Amino acid sequence: FNLSVAITDAFMEALRKGKDFPLINPRTGEIVRRESARELFELIAECAWENGEPGALFIETINRSNPTPSLGEIESTNPCGEQPLLPYESCNLGSINLAHMVRGREIDWEKLAQRVALAVRFLDDVIEVNRYPFSRVERMSKGNRKIGLGVMGFAHLLILLGIPYDSDEAVRVGEELMTFIGERAREASRRLAEERGPFPNFPRSVYASRGEPPLRNATLTTIAPTGTLSIIANCSPGIEPLFALAYTKRMLGDVEVFTVDPVFVKVAQEEGFWSPSLEEALNGTGVLPQDIPLPAEKRRLLLTAFAIPPRRHVEIQAAFQRHTDNAVSKTINFPSRATPQEVKEAFLLAYEMGCKGITVYRSGTREGQVITCGLGQVC
Repeated sequence: FNLSVAITDAFMEALRKGKDFPLINPRTGEIVRRESARELFELIAECAWENGEPGALFIETINRSNPTPSLGEIESTNPCGEQPLLPYESCNLGSINLAHMVRGREIDWEKLAQRVALAVRFLDDVIEVNRYPFSRVERMSKGNRKIGLGVMGFAHLLILLGIPYDSDEAVRVGEELMTFIGERAREASRRLAEERGPFPNFPRSVYASRGEPPLRNATLTTIAPTGTLSIIANCSPGIEPLFALAYTKRMLGDVEVFTVDPVFVKVAQEEGFWSPSLEEALNGTGVLPQDIPLPAEKRRLLLTAFAIPPRRHVEIQAAFQRHTDNAVSKTINFPSRATPQEVKEAFLLAYEMGCKGITVYRSGTREGQVITCGLGQVC
């Protein structure tokens, strides 16, 4: 997880106009002093460039989609930033492996619809069988019944479909997928509301005020990073591109495990260029060697995180965010040669495109990096 700064629309407006911004003591509500919004923003971006901290949460963008504003404002999120929560609410997430939703060269929409309906019911069941540490947590969790169904394996799905991550088509597919998942999740929650009753705070929700049909759950969709879950599922994490074609994971106890991406192996075997010497070469760089005879479109299909422009990272995040109830956790990867100005531009773009937050990471800026891909210059 990472630390984040909550940024308001007023701050972004002061930044745009080159004005000062008041620093307010949260305990007293008094203005302590005023600072240049531009200088503060540049400091945030420079710190993020230096070691990935802090990220940004666009707190008013978050609150504009708060389904129960009468119960209070959202002030924070879970550790990875994908689940904005009211005080005493809990995090109840699950992810569908998109790599398993491919049939031939097409998305299996029927199978995906079935999985979404099952997952919504499963996550709603979790609320009932869960053991809560405090009664207030139980009351809030059962009062709003928030769940966060998301995805993992997006990069693998794109490769299996023959679509480069760095393409307009990938953005389109991401938006189409999340639209479909969101609609099917809402249908499932409405059926559960008919069967089990709506979430208790439904009468105080924005849905009731708009005259919408009852829902079992105040929120339904969330895109989590799935860094650990995707290891168990043997798929690419969340909506991230491939970090590398091969990489070393550092586990607890300083155990290092070398891993070659399974979908890359499948492509390499199908194209006839897989060999033990290739695996050895990947251990040094994590990217495809230039001397491999491969058509340009296939090579583009296998681009890794640091070779994909930051703007494309943000566009993918925004495409999913437009159809996600909660938020999207995604890392905007930068190569080590990136500048603070580029990080600043990514923050601004994320805000302008409607993202609820942004996390950046410039490779090599932390000791003990959990995943590394050798000594190649791409990292």
